[in-house]
Amino acid sequence: MTESFASQPWLSIITFAPLIGAILIAVIRMGAKKTESGEIAPADLEQVEKNARWTALVISTAVFVFSVFVYAALYNPSIAGYQLVEQAKWIGGGIGYKMGVDGISILFVLLTTFFMPICVIASWNSIKSRVADYMIAFLVLETLMIGVFCALDLFLFYFFFEGSLIPMFLIIGVWGSKGTKEFAGFTMPSKVYAALKFFLYTLLGSLLLLIAMAWMYAKAGTTDIPTLQQFAFPAGAQKWLWLAFFASFAVKMPMWPVHTWLPDAHVQAPTAGSVVLAAILLKMGGYGFLRFSLPMFPIASADFSPLIFALSIIAIIYTSLVALAQEDMKKLIAYSSVAHMGFVTMGIFTGTKQGIEGGLFQMLSHGFISGALFLCVGVVYDRMHTREIAAYGGLVHRMPLYAFLFLFFTLGNVGLPGTSGFVGEILAMTGAFKVNSWIAFFAAFGVILSAAYALRLYRQVMYGDLTKEALMQIPDVNWREMAMLGVLMAFALYLGFNPGPALSVFAPAADLLIENYNAALAAGGVM
Repeated sequence: MTESFASQPWLSIITFAPLIGAILIAVIRMGAKKTESGEIAPADLEQVEKNARWTALVISTAVFVFSVFVYAALYNPSIAGYQLVEQAKWIGGGIGYKMGVDGISILFVLLTTFFMPICVIASWNSIKSRVADYMIAFLVLETLMIGVFCALDLFLFYFFFEGSLIPMFLIIGVWGSKGTKEFAGFTMPSKVYAALKFFLYTLLGSLLLLIAMAWMYAKAGTTDIPTLQQFAFPAGAQKWLWLAFFASFAVKMPMWPVHTWLPDAHVQAPTAGSVVLAAILLKMGGYGFLRFSLPMFPIASADFSPLIFALSIIAIIYTSLVALAQEDMKKLIAYSSVAHMGFVTMGIFTGTKQGIEGGLFQMLSHGFISGALFLCVGVVYDRMHTREIAAYGGLVHRMPLYAFLFLFFTLGNVGLPGTSGFVGEILAMTGAFKVNSWIAFFAAFGVILSAAYALRLYRQVMYGDLTKEALMQIPDVNWREMAMLGVLMAFALYLGFNPGPALSVFAPAADLLIENYNAALAAGGVM
């Protein structure tokens, strides 16, 4: 590989290529014939929608293929530091454009580019209104999500991190489910209520995060993330900075008790919106803890770790109990996500190799399994237009292939050995056991509860007699649905039986993080 080839702006290409697709779709829409009211003429609408779908699919697939090529050809998994670094000053002072990846971020870039074609395919027939706008929103969202995992400048990260709220807000609020909600004496569409709740929950954390970043820039004189990770912030200031970052990352995870926006968002979002929310957006909080909280504020992270452990255990147990009481399939899986993210935060703040790698692996695994579960719900919702568990029963008699796929992802969600869900949870609990055996004990109790709510859902939907008239002619999964779920099953199985390749990517960066974390604690007199 020549030096000039290796020094090209590959991460910028991966990050901003989806915008090309968004622009192409906008041009296609603008070029269509319009009626006097400004709407696309009915004769052209079908062709515009078809072109929008295919453009989004081709561009998102090309970005995924290209990201795999860049990883395979240019990224060295044995190096602990940042790679593929691009830098250009654009504001002055210490603020600039800087991109790069390491073992903590590279697989989440690949996870993002992998899921976007799946989201487009999942929306192929279910989205019937404003299709071009929908595809533009998803492609813009892809750019912003990739940027979160690549940004190495503090304010560039903030731009991507907070910018991702806007297209997700529109996806929920415009293309969400029907229905109304009473709130503060007003009646509004349920999807608008969920979108506003999603936005407002993140607003306070976003403001605190921005204030903390501005103070850090004033103190350190730079917004370069690698430099800030080596900067020794005063112990007293670390606590306030940690809390400001925590306010934003905890909502994104989401952690208990700031998790209540998630079930509403999942229930109202279209299937692909739920998939990208579970598979990618929830991971940004955990990524933020690893990129900022532990390396930049190590003393505060150690001081606040008992709080994190307490909140994580509450999340694992409490939201599992809440999931047991749900009658809506999406809400049940949403509460399940909160519980599984509890394992992530628990593992990260142990500060141990097993805990941090377990948290990273759990985030990766949860992307495949939880994303697949929301796709499974979407399969029957597209046919029956209801997510109520009571509306189903005995589906195994009409949908045996679907029953098999749903069973696999249900068991993966429980953490069955041989699936990727097992690896992340056992590593996170091992890390927790090294810190405090009681933490691991309560986390293990949460695993038992996850089996209770997951198997209850499967039993009620799949088993029993097929007595409901509406289900008598329901068709099994088609080739498009089988392809999406089959690919996700393959990855969940591969990572379950062979987690080594993923862990070997995480390991160098995780080891370096732990080494610097322990050194900072020792220098600060905290052990």
